[in-house]
Amino acid sequence: MEKIKVATGIYWIEIPEVDMRILCGCPADSVKHMMKRGLISSREKNGVWYETGPNAILLSDVSAQNGSFANLAEFPVLQMFYRQGMLLPNHPNNTGRKPMLIGIADQARAQSEYIFRGNYGLVSVEEIMAAGVSESEAVDMMRLKNWFAFDDIRPTEDLIDTRIVDKEDVTLRDGVIVHRAGFNNYEFIYNGESERVDLNLAPGERYEAPYMMGLHSINREYFSVIHSGDGDGWDINRPCMSSVITFQGRVYLIDAGPNVLDSLTCLGIGVSEIEGIFHTHAHDDHFAGLTSLVRSDHRIKYYATPLVRASVVKKLSALMSIEEKSFDRYFDVRDLEFDKWNNVNGLEVMPLFSPHPVETSVMVFRALWRDGYRTYAHWADTVAFDVLGRMVTDDPNKSGVSKEFQDKVKELYLMKTNLKKIDIGGGLIHGRAEDFINDESDKIILSHTALELTDAQKEIGANAVFGMTDVLIPGRQNYCAQCAQDFLGDYFPESPRHDIEMLLNCPIETINAGSILVKKGEIADRIYLILSGVAEMLDSENGTRNQVSAGAMVGELSCVMKEPSNATYRTVSYVKALIMPSDFYMEFARRNGYIDEIRRLHYNRQFLKNTWLFGEMVSYPTHNRIARGMETVICAKGEELPIKNWPGLYILTSGEVYLYSGRRIIERLRPGGFVGAEFALFGEQSVFKARAATDASMIKIDVSLVENIPIVYWKLQETYERRVKTFSARFDLEWRSEYKVNVVELDEQHRAMFVKANELLAAADEKNASFLPLLDSFIELVRSHFEREEALMSQYEYPDFDKQKGEHDRLMAELLEFKKRLSTGDWAEAAEFMDFIKNWFVSHTLLEDRKYGPFFEAAGLR
Repeated sequence: MEKIKVATGIYWIEIPEVDMRILCGCPADSVKHMMKRGLISSREKNGVWYETGPNAILLSDVSAQNGSFANLAEFPVLQMFYRQGMLLPNHPNNTGRKPMLIGIADQARAQSEYIFRGNYGLVSVEEIMAAGVSESEAVDMMRLKNWFAFDDIRPTEDLIDTRIVDKEDVTLRDGVIVHRAGFNNYEFIYNGESERVDLNLAPGERYEAPYMMGLHSINREYFSVIHSGDGDGWDINRPCMSSVITFQGRVYLIDAGPNVLDSLTCLGIGVSEIEGIFHTHAHDDHFAGLTSLVRSDHRIKYYATPLVRASVVKKLSALMSIEEKSFDRYFDVRDLEFDKWNNVNGLEVMPLFSPHPVETSVMVFRALWRDGYRTYAHWADTVAFDVLGRMVTDDPNKSGVSKEFQDKVKELYLMKTNLKKIDIGGGLIHGRAEDFINDESDKIILSHTALELTDAQKEIGANAVFGMTDVLIPGRQNYCAQCAQDFLGDYFPESPRHDIEMLLNCPIETINAGSILVKKGEIADRIYLILSGVAEMLDSENGTRNQVSAGAMVGELSCVMKEPSNATYRTVSYVKALIMPSDFYMEFARRNGYIDEIRRLHYNRQFLKNTWLFGEMVSYPTHNRIARGMETVICAKGEELPIKNWPGLYILTSGEVYLYSGRRIIERLRPGGFVGAEFALFGEQSVFKARAATDASMIKIDVSLVENIPIVYWKLQETYERRVKTFSARFDLEWRSEYKVNVVELDEQHRAMFVKANELLAAADEKNASFLPLLDSFIELVRSHFEREEALMSQYEYPDFDKQKGEHDRLMAELLEFKKRLSTGDWAEAAEFMDFIKNWFVSHTLLEDRKYGPFFEAAGLR
């Protein structure tokens, strides 16, 4: 048995005797990391070339660590299917053995659905029509999709073996055993040998990009295209195909591949500077970066057609284990229409349908200039003309496309533009450079390939290195100066215009990456208003490291207080900043009466930065807005916090508070801990109670100040789910008055379900013969209860009826599936069934059902 560290958070376990090669941890670009380490290489067998690689994947116990997603198994699985040949007909490596996913149940289920959506996107005429497509068009789209899927859309379970690991050891195959030794800790055992793998990242540790991109200083032009990636999912030296558009000083992304934040940092762009993203489709090499963008401090505008968005939302919600409607909490959705010019703040974009296994739109952008429109076409992803020709059929009942559709696609691909970036990845699902040999566009960029360009391809188009910019309309304005004016106007709204102009007359400079702005222990002699790029605040003594982004006033408090800085500030990327001498800034602050306010806001911001909830990825302007609205609340020792009557988020600043249910303590909160997550997330009171264990002080933040901050929403959701899991683990199925929904009939049914569930769990625990009759009785009780709930919801027009009905259907289907499995007499399923019952009662009966209580009460139902 051999263990290799591949990269941060990624390990390789190999057991040659049984041909097991396990990829342990699969964050973004894990395939590229394996390629770089030589663990994936090309071989020949029976005259067929193929790649080596893993045949099993160990998943992390959590979907995200330190701000990055830990489980992105789509490309490792695709590498097994197609590049190793495990799924290809007549391939020597297609032996009937399937790739294997190993992990805890919720992560394995999430990855299974995410891989399914990554393979196929929307999978029925009904799903496509739900995105606003006509029935005839939806039928044609399914014919196209079925052609790519070889007329066999299969669930992930048919293609992949899954091994669920929790408390009990699990045999993988041929005597190889995996033991879950602790949270994110696993031990592999075979023939007297063992190796342990710890998938936990240390505090501050991050998954790394497999390539070096170099640092660039980018100018914001009126209309330009910055080339941020031209490789593909297998290119170990470059990011995947993507672009950054600047228009009138605003920054827009086209797609978001793996490690998108690293790419942006190298370009001197902070995530807080992103205005929006134009999205072409949901394959991971264009999608995986969305998981980073959801952790920003503002809802980035999301531009896509409803068809593409529907496919993306289903995949992202599976990956993140969130409801589909939650997508709107993370992004500001702006739908685009196919085949029409959509105006986006003066920049026009036309999405065009492109044949691909998942819903895809290539996009052309234009902006008006003195000699007419200047245009950029981003063709990701396309299909080769010879492949498109093989799809053509006259039979409407067969998979494929019509001759008319083929002609339309070829015509749109070859439209003339000033600049065109094309997919030349080849194969069944990508384009070919040779198809564009007669394209009349002014400049063609060849992209989406890991291969060196051939001489023939070089005669067709150019290649773009990372950070290269094509300027379509040059900028004559100073967009950084406009940005400085916006920031200062927001910070000092009551200052006269001439005083703001005085500050704006200070120089704007470009500062090299790695430069120290202010040193810890020194008094700042100037203040840096960051206008673009990324800096960081460091205090190695206390282990503090926070990102500093556009809008930050570095050195402000040190200047105002004439005190040494308590941290070092340095640039990570090239940074543009307005630099103001300290005495000059102090005079401005004195003249306008801002000294005390600057101090107050600084201390509030400093507190926020030092909390887990607000310390990461939240920009200075956002901290400032929250800091202005913070209030202090005091509680005496032993006092119960009236959180049911406090509609807000409360963060502990001193003392200790216990969060509890019944007699059980769920969590001990210390400074930085918080209550009110439920109200901030759902607008409802908590199922938990809180009591001050000591004299305690808290700050109150109105939920309106945090509801549009995706990373805070994410962390609130994460905390809520962790507390629910802790509650569930200690949950004893004892009915308590605080579980009531205050509808007598439904409360009685819930109480009866608690009693029956206790009897059922006792029978399962004892492996009693009465278990199956009790299970039948329980199923009928649940069915009757669901029907009554749904009848009342329908009668009183409960707004979340569809969600509740869907949850009822899901729970009943899982319950019937457990009955089927337990009917075989396999008591090994009993432990999982008991966990299922507990989780059901906690997440649905106690949490979801309690949401309708206030609604029914307001409607007069008792």
